[in-house]
Amino acid sequence: MNLPASGRRVLVSGASRGLGRAVAQAFATNGDRVAVHFGSRTDEARATFESLAGTGHVLIGSDLTKPAGASVVMDMATEALGGIDVLVNNAAVNIRHPLADTPYEEWVEAWQQHVAVNLLATANLSHLAARIMIKQGTGGRIVNIGSRGAFRGEPDHPAYGATKAAVHSLGQSLAVSLAPYGIGVASVAPGFFATERVSPRLEGPEGDSIRAQSPFGRVGTTEEIAASVLWLASPAAEWSSGTILDLNGASHLRS
Repeated sequence: MNLPASGRRVLVSGASRGLGRAVAQAFATNGDRVAVHFGSRTDEARATFESLAGTGHVLIGSDLTKPAGASVVMDMATEALGGIDVLVNNAAVNIRHPLADTPYEEWVEAWQQHVAVNLLATANLSHLAARIMIKQGTGGRIVNIGSRGAFRGEPDHPAYGATKAAVHSLGQSLAVSLAPYGIGVASVAPGFFATERVSPRLEGPEGDSIRAQSPFGRVGTTEEIAASVLWLASPAAEWSSGTILDLNGASHLRS
């Protein structure tokens, strides 16, 4: 298989801000062309798009909670980029819904949203991208953004932890089935890392306890996670297909 180290055609879902933005920037800086997907944050997505190094990038808005939305994203990305070499499944929701405090109707809605975006959108985009990669015949990479919560448990966000565990399992299944086509599939499992969304928590009363989860006494950065995604998408990472890479600053250890 002939997967290049740069100049690749990359789709990053959920790239309007936070980790998605950092991942898109990392690929663009590497010399790749990036399709920046967003759901509803148009202004932030445009800021991501305008921050990318190089040329040939594209901005794509679509609702991934619907299967047709995933098809729209993939069609627009492949048309603009001329194909697809790398898919990064980053789009996710994380809504607080502790069982003891959440009415049943809200509980059901939270689970439906988490499954639709975190799991089904990941599965649908992976299917669409892999079929294109198979047809191209040059291999490819799929990198899923999972979570430490899949292993540690998420008492206030149980659907998030459960769907991220499913994403890890999906990635390993696809790693086995897609290897004969030169397509590597891997997941990263970040612990707590700093983004705009969680800045109030880090700056508030619980900030010190969150940082103390790691013996380094800090949380991760989006740049650190993005660097790992960039490597897992590289030609050198083929033998890492099927892995779930822990990125949590030794805040949760497993063997």
